[in-house]
Amino acid sequence: MKLLSERVPAPPVRSIGSLKAFIQRLQMAHGRKLVIALPYLWLVLLFMLPFLIVFRISLSELALAVPPYTDLISWADGKLDIALNFANYLLLTEDPLYIDAYLKSLQIAAVSTLCCLVIGYPLAWAVAHSKSSTRNILLLLVILPSWTSFLIRVYAWMGILSNNGVLNNVLMWLGVIDHPLVILRTDLAVYIGIVYSYLPFMVLPIYTALTRLDYSLVEAALDLGAKPIKTFFSVIVPLTRGGIIAGSMLVFIPAVGEFVIPELLGGPDSIMIGRVLWQEFFNNRDWPVASAVATVMLLLLIIPIIWFHKHQNKEMGGQG
Repeated sequence: MKLLSERVPAPPVRSIGSLKAFIQRLQMAHGRKLVIALPYLWLVLLFMLPFLIVFRISLSELALAVPPYTDLISWADGKLDIALNFANYLLLTEDPLYIDAYLKSLQIAAVSTLCCLVIGYPLAWAVAHSKSSTRNILLLLVILPSWTSFLIRVYAWMGILSNNGVLNNVLMWLGVIDHPLVILRTDLAVYIGIVYSYLPFMVLPIYTALTRLDYSLVEAALDLGAKPIKTFFSVIVPLTRGGIIAGSMLVFIPAVGEFVIPELLGGPDSIMIGRVLWQEFFNNRDWPVASAVATVMLLLLIIPIIWFHKHQNKEMGGQG
């Protein structure tokens, strides 16, 4: 039997304190990089990976299987086969349905964004120049509709715009019209629904820009003899351009792919790309074509995003 002094000592166990010290050293050495890496990791997990999955499906072929598309890569008899199908993208250029849907979506989104800007800028101005005691209440009124279910709000507009709805009944009671106006199931109803739903996303960025505005420049322009209208377009609008562009992006980008509003408020002519996606995915069960439609839509939306970032970089460079 070995003596106690001859026994092999157990390996030292790393204490919890040394692990904490290692983490602290890591944070001190790479803390900035770790903080910057977190948003990129979030984008990779929630944007890039889903986009790559959709892009992979768009290059496959329709198949009677679950899921209803073929694999791009197959291994058989010791051979690796890669089959890329670009016919889905070719179909988008040949079938006028998809081209019309893209153009219609861009048109409705652009007009709705312009309407939100025309309505939202005065609202943001009124909120920014209101008394401090009522400013929070006005902001709450702007945000309050967003707390309600989006679907319920769209259904409410169906009741307002229908032939027997509130709007037609009020106009007929006032004697403005003799017959009900046909608004529901038209493009006008789609415009109304989109403007109502996305108006807060235009108001809030412009309000933020107005609260940061240096009003001494406005006073200087007025003192030098500039008229209020010229001061507004020459001084105020350029200084709040960042809020205008940010609000426009927040309205335009989701409006392009909108599905619920054109489906419930629009008619057969209100064929937006969101409705086409739904029909291809769930009605036709053609996932490859639907994925190609979604991929092209995402690529189109990247263009205004890149332009927005370039504008922001120019503004930051000019301020620096």
